[in-house]
Amino acid sequence: MNEEEELRGLLVAAGVLDPLIPRLAEYGARLLSANRKVNLTGAKSPAELAPHLVDSLTVAPWVDGPLVDVGSGGGLPAIPLAIATGAHVTLIESTAKKVRFLEETLAALGLAGRGIAERAETAGHDPELRGAFASGTARAVSRAATVVELVMPLLAVGGVGAFQRGGYAPGEKASAEDAALVLGAQVEEHVAIDGNRSLLIVRKTAVTNGRFPRRTGIPEKRPLCT
Repeated sequence: MNEEEELRGLLVAAGVLDPLIPRLAEYGARLLSANRKVNLTGAKSPAELAPHLVDSLTVAPWVDGPLVDVGSGGGLPAIPLAIATGAHVTLIESTAKKVRFLEETLAALGLAGRGIAERAETAGHDPELRGAFASGTARAVSRAATVVELVMPLLAVGGVGAFQRGGYAPGEKASAEDAALVLGAQVEEHVAIDGNRSLLIVRKTAVTNGRFPRRTGIPEKRPLCT
């Protein structure tokens, strides 16, 4: 059994809707293959990757197009979300080799989207991108307040950021809520998924002040309101 066939079986067992399975499995097989040359994901096998594909789909109820994903890496959660929702995706990733994989994968799967080889701090000040998206995601990117600072400038007023989180450090939820207010946004809910996994849902309510995001590296080194 090859990796794509194994992924199909695992996705069926996880209860993923049948129409989504073929492209999710193809994407997963491409990701595992490319990961042997470029570090795209910590998952090394179909059994390790399948839960991440399923977990990505939990964000789908909050996705509207166009979608921006910050720190895309190997494309989780944005590529599974594009498969599930049909949204046009813009994948912001600073490593050019990873962007090449993302763009090749979008084309191979027939998905609407593009990759942008830039830091999120730079992309957030690009007039073409700033305020241009209805929804935003970021997975495994630093503290919650940092994620909110990097994504909110890219969203249109009324847009929603849906951020996958594991456990929170002490005070992290409160700092994210305060940072959202500084950035013209508001935390709407913390949605429990299972175990310590959750989604942080943030609504953009006003235009973000032009000084955000701060220059490269600062949002991670000095998260707002911490």
